[in-house]
Amino acid sequence: MAREDFSFFHQLRVRWAEADMQGIVFNAHYLMYFDVAFTEYWRATGLPTVQQQAEDGREMFARKATVEFLAPARFDDVLDIGVRCAGFGRTSVRFIVEIHLGDQHLISGELFYVYADTKVRKGVPFPDDWRATITRLEKTPPQTT
Repeated sequence: MAREDFSFFHQLRVRWAEADMQGIVFNAHYLMYFDVAFTEYWRATGLPTVQQQAEDGREMFARKATVEFLAPARFDDVLDIGVRCAGFGRTSVRFIVEIHLGDQHLISGELFYVYADTKVRKGVPFPDDWRATITRLEKTPPQTT
């Protein structure tokens, strides 16, 4: 996707503990970066938190995550992590995540979540009001946290 297609970005500075001896981010940390940015995206929606969802007996479970490595991030880089909802299924939602360093696109990824009943661990319909809220956020001018 083009950077301009994202309405939400979260900034994150690469810490020394996330880099190898050459100062390059170890590949597994990109999933953590995705998760941090997605958490901030979700906070921006104002929808129920993970704790509120658990109290209601329904939660979003990660079903699949992919990472495509285009170029490395390095120690002390300040990254812009874009999150965008790419679509809804009956019980699922898919997000695209990209990591940028300035104008350079470093990493692409996708996150798939299933909304499920926590007791039986089975998918339930993704709430219509949540769909509407996420759709509204996607149409707002870009914001960075």
